[in-house]
Amino acid sequence: MSEYWILAAILLPVIGGVLTPLLPFKNRKTMMWYLETVMLVTSAIVWKLILGGTTEVFHIVHFVEDLSISFKIDGMSMIFAGLVSLLWPPAVLYSFEYMEREEREKIFFMFYSTTYGITLGIAFASDLLSMYFFYELLTLSTVPLVLHTLKREAVLASRKYLYYSIGGAAFAMIGLVFVIIYGVTCEFQMGGALNMALIGDRKNLLLWVYLLAFMGFGVKAAMWPMGSWLPDAGVAPTPVTALLHAVAVVKAGVFAMIRLTYYSFGTSFLRGTWAQNVVMGFAMFTILYGCSMAVKETHFKRRLAYSTISNLSYVIFGITLMTPLGLAGALCHLVCHAVMKINAFFCAGAFMQKTGKSYIYEVEGVGRKMPVVFGCFTVSALGLMGTPGLAGFISKWNLASAAVESMNVQAYFGIGCILVSALLTAIYMMGTVIHAFFPWKDFDYGTLAGVTDPGWRMCVPLLVFSVSTVVLGVFSGPLVNFFRAVAAGVY
Repeated sequence: MSEYWILAAILLPVIGGVLTPLLPFKNRKTMMWYLETVMLVTSAIVWKLILGGTTEVFHIVHFVEDLSISFKIDGMSMIFAGLVSLLWPPAVLYSFEYMEREEREKIFFMFYSTTYGITLGIAFASDLLSMYFFYELLTLSTVPLVLHTLKREAVLASRKYLYYSIGGAAFAMIGLVFVIIYGVTCEFQMGGALNMALIGDRKNLLLWVYLLAFMGFGVKAAMWPMGSWLPDAGVAPTPVTALLHAVAVVKAGVFAMIRLTYYSFGTSFLRGTWAQNVVMGFAMFTILYGCSMAVKETHFKRRLAYSTISNLSYVIFGITLMTPLGLAGALCHLVCHAVMKINAFFCAGAFMQKTGKSYIYEVEGVGRKMPVVFGCFTVSALGLMGTPGLAGFISKWNLASAAVESMNVQAYFGIGCILVSALLTAIYMMGTVIHAFFPWKDFDYGTLAGVTDPGWRMCVPLLVFSVSTVVLGVFSGPLVNFFRAVAAGVY
């Protein structure tokens, strides 16, 4: 029966989303109850599947030979699907208040809901072909969200996102083809699925293929030099940018990189090769590039976008260590960053909606008028810096520990990149907090007349994510142990 529950989890938000503009809702409140119910039921199904636990493969659509659209619930599925299912319902709740002033609201929620189901398809995919299928669908479902306002900036940003995503998928497709040809199976197997007898003296060719596919998936993960689409996508409504930067798109990119590295090519094939050095080098450079650009950026959401670029490469750095501890550290930051960054984006969106302002220098004194929003933003800022006791410290500690344990000289420079990034993160995140709570002398609060915290539908998700940032930092032991078990192939 598990295959039916998996299909239900994927199809419910897709069908529910498609029906949104078609159903004759009596009023907006009815539509909100409908959408939130769809999200909550979907998340409940996901957790039923996670807690049930099964490694059985379910073939849904069969093509030729062993190629099919198939699903399986393993440790990686549990982590990604669990993360998505916990963040999506609060994000939809936040969206209800945020989208009150936006046009084409039903169309927005149609694609917003559909994207949830497609992202779960990526999480539950049992092989590279199935994951690639939903990976492409994710692009198609999120382009309209970036395009939503139909302003010139949105049109240009959506085009750029589409072109970059299609180009990246083309490179990823090369990896898929070679795994099918040179693999024992297309299904994900911890340790890799390559048939060394077939590869023979073509190892260098396969390394080039891995590099192309890794960089292809790196487009959605916003790795340099393919990440310039991400700051531009900030023109989309904040509920969209928050999910683009924290959950759906960028995390799908790093999730695909994990699958490619650990479950398709295998670390025993890749570790110690020039390909590992190259991808690790790109990750380290992107860490510094992203946080350096964030320091100089003055637009609120674009600054957070560059922060995302930097933090995603923390995850990629962990992946490229190609050790169990490296993977565990990557998974830890994947989860912790998602919680902290969606909170930060939602805070930025609340500020922009309530004040009509968009730049860092315009937050002067706003913290006194919006204490909930900027209090929650401060929690995220401290977490992203890596303050002990918060989620960011735990994930960065695990990454640094994994780098030391790897005995890879290049990885030691990666630790230096993480430390420099932490310093720059403190500058660009806490700089915003200081502006908000400590304005210059004789600041005229009359310029902020009428500015207040938003309603409960926007504030509740912020408080939930802030508390989660603390809980993940203080009670991280069981979760980290689970990540290490997944990295060791136990799940």
